[in-house]
Order: sequence, then C-alpha cells, then structure tokens
Amino acid sequence: MDPYATPTYPAGNAGATQSQTMTVGDWLITILITSVPLVGFIMLFVWAFNSSTPLSKANWAKATLLIVAIFMVLGLLFGGSMVALLINYLS
Repeated sequence: MDPYATPTYPAGNAGATQSQTMTVGDWLITILITSVPLVGFIMLFVWAFNSSTPLSKANWAKATLLIVAIFMVLGLLFGGSMVALLINYLS
C-alpha cells in the first residue's frame, strides 16, 4: 500500500454537502430565519438533525438547542423558586 496514495471515499456526494463551506450570506439568512419566533425554533431542529445540512450549520444548531434547553431549565428553576418565595411570603 502506497502511503502517498490519494485516499478513496465511498461513492455518492453525501460528503460534499457535509463539507460545504457556509458563506457570510448563508449565515445572515440563517440568523434572520432563527430570529422569527416559532419558525426559527423549528428550523433549529431541522438543521440539527438533517443529514443534508452542512456540518458547521448542524453543529451550530445543536449547540444553540443545547443552550436554549439549559436556559429553559434555569428559567424554570428560578421561576419556581420565585413562586415558592411569593407563596411563602403571602401565607
């Protein structure tokens, strides 16, 4: 086996969309779509788990969903503690 030989990859172009570079325009459109309240949240799931999405966009969408989940849990904990304090104060 020649150590300097060009590596071979499976047939098909599935890897071509995965390694595609996102341009500044692509990122601007992505950010604009995610700024629409319900549509943006749904699109994060589509981009995170769709196999034809570029890898950088899929990783960004997964990280964004993780951050959203963390803030939702923290918000529920904080809101629940505020409600408990208010109930304790009023009773």
